[in-house]
Amino acid sequence: MTAYQDQIAALEQVVGSNQGWNAISPEYAARMRLQNRFNTGLDIAKYTAKVMRADMAAYDADSSQYTQSLGCWHGFIGQQKLIAIKKHFGTTKRKYLYLSGWMIAALRSEFGPLPDQSMHEKTSVPALIAELYTFLKQADARELGGLFRELDAARAAGDSAKAAAVQSKIDNFETHVVPIIADIDAGFGNEEATYLLAKKMIEAGACAIQIENQVSDEKQCGHQDGKVTVPHADFLAKINAVRYAFLELGVDDGVIVARTDSLGAGLTKQIAVTKAPGDLGDKYNSFLDGDYISSADDIANGDVVVKANGKLLKPKRLASGLFQFKQGSGVDRVVLDCITSLQNGADLLWIETEKPHIGQIKEMVDRIREVVPGAKLVYNNSPSFNWTLNFRQQVFDAWKAAGKDVSAYDRAALMSAEYDTTELALEADKRIQTFQADAAREAGIFHHLITLPTYHTAALSTDNLAKEYFGAAGMLGYVAGVQRKEIRQGIACVKHQNMSGSDIGDDHKEYFSGEAALKAGGAHNTMNQF
Repeated sequence: MTAYQDQIAALEQVVGSNQGWNAISPEYAARMRLQNRFNTGLDIAKYTAKVMRADMAAYDADSSQYTQSLGCWHGFIGQQKLIAIKKHFGTTKRKYLYLSGWMIAALRSEFGPLPDQSMHEKTSVPALIAELYTFLKQADARELGGLFRELDAARAAGDSAKAAAVQSKIDNFETHVVPIIADIDAGFGNEEATYLLAKKMIEAGACAIQIENQVSDEKQCGHQDGKVTVPHADFLAKINAVRYAFLELGVDDGVIVARTDSLGAGLTKQIAVTKAPGDLGDKYNSFLDGDYISSADDIANGDVVVKANGKLLKPKRLASGLFQFKQGSGVDRVVLDCITSLQNGADLLWIETEKPHIGQIKEMVDRIREVVPGAKLVYNNSPSFNWTLNFRQQVFDAWKAAGKDVSAYDRAALMSAEYDTTELALEADKRIQTFQADAAREAGIFHHLITLPTYHTAALSTDNLAKEYFGAAGMLGYVAGVQRKEIRQGIACVKHQNMSGSDIGDDHKEYFSGEAALKAGGAHNTMNQF
C-alpha cells in the first residue's frame, strides 16, 4: 500500500467510526492532510533542524556538498524561489532561505524604511518567518492539488498506468518547506530579551538563528562603519539564551550561528571583567589601544586604568565614551571570537568581511581549526561588495605578482565596461562563478548566502518595466518584458489566480458542497488562456 493509500485507510477508520459523517470523504480528508504536513511552526523547526544537521554532516564528509540560500523579504518571494528551484533542479536539497534583518528594517517596519540598526519592531522578525512558511506550505498545497486533479482525470479516463505514475509523485512529494537561517541581530536587548525573541522565532519555524557580537543598542550594518563589539561573556550569555530557547521548545538540534563583526569593528563599549591573567576578559582587554603607565601621575581626571599583559594600561577613550582597539588587531580578535563561540555552544560561524577573498577567509579559518577542528562558516556573499571590481583587482594583483604584463589595465578603473571582454575580466568572472565551490573546499564555508538579492532584483525589474511601460513601448513593455517571458519560461505565477489559491478553494468547495459547489475555475476563467 502506498503512503497516500495508507492515509486514506487511516481516515476511513476515523470516518467510519463516527455516525453521521457519511458526507465526509476519507480520500478528500487525506488530501487535505497531505497538503498541510506541518501543523505548527515548531513542527517545521524540528523537521528543518534535522535537515540542516544532516546537511552539515554531509558537508563534513564532502565539502562539495555545501548549502546555499537567498534572502527574502516577503512570503511570496520565498515561495517563488522554492518553486523555481524545484522546477529547474527537481529538488530543494541543500537550498535554504535567509531572513535578513537589513531587509526587515528597510522593508517591513511600521516606521517605514529604517537603517539596519535594530530600530525596527522585534516582532517583525518572527512575523516574517511565519509568513514565509505560510507561503511555502501553500506552495505544497498548490502543487499537490494539481497532482490530485491529475489523478482524478487519469481515473476518469480509465488510464491506470497514468494514475499509478501520478500516485507515485504524490507518495514521493518533496516539500517546499526548507530551513530558514534567521537574523536576530544582536539580540534586541539583554540576554532575557534575546531569549524571549528567540522563542518567538523558533515557534514561528526557525531552526537556525544567527546572532552577532555587536552592542545591541549600538548595532550597525555589518558593512558600515562605527561598529561596537561586546566582551565575550556578554555574547556567550546570549548564545546560552538562544540554546535554552531551543531546548525549552523541544528543538534539541536547533542551530546557532555566531557572527563576529570584529574584523571591521574598532570599538568596544565596555572593558571586560577579568579575574585572572590570561582569562577571557583579560584577552579581550589586551586588544585595547592605549598607553602603558608607570605611576598615578600619568592619570588625568576621568581616566580609566586596567591591568593588561601584566602592566597598567590607560585605554584610549573617545568623546563618545567608547574605547578603541589597537589598529591591526581585527584578525586576532575574530579568531578568538570564533574559537570562544564554538567552545561555548555555537554550531556555525559567520565572519563578516570587507571583501570576498578566499585567501583572507582561509587564513582565519585555518587558525580556528587548529583549536576547533571541523569549524564551519556561514558566509555572506554580500551585495555590499563590488564583486566585479574586487575580482578583477584580485586577478590584476595575481598576474602582476606572477610577472605578467598588466600595463593594458588601469587597476582603479577595472569596473569599466571597456574591460568586459578582456582576458582579465573573463578570468575574474570564472573566479566569481566558482567562488562558492572554491571557498567551500578551501575556506570551510558550509553555507553561502546572499543577504539582499531579491531587494535588488525587485528594484531592477521594476525600473525596467517603468522605463518601458511609461515610455514609447506602452503595453508592449509589459507584454514583451514580463508576460511573454513568464509564459515561455513556465513561471508559475503567470496563472496568478491559481497562485493565490483559487484552484485550492475550488477543490475545497467541491469537498464541502459536492455538485452544488460554485467554482471559479470554469470555462470562462481567463486563466485558461495560459
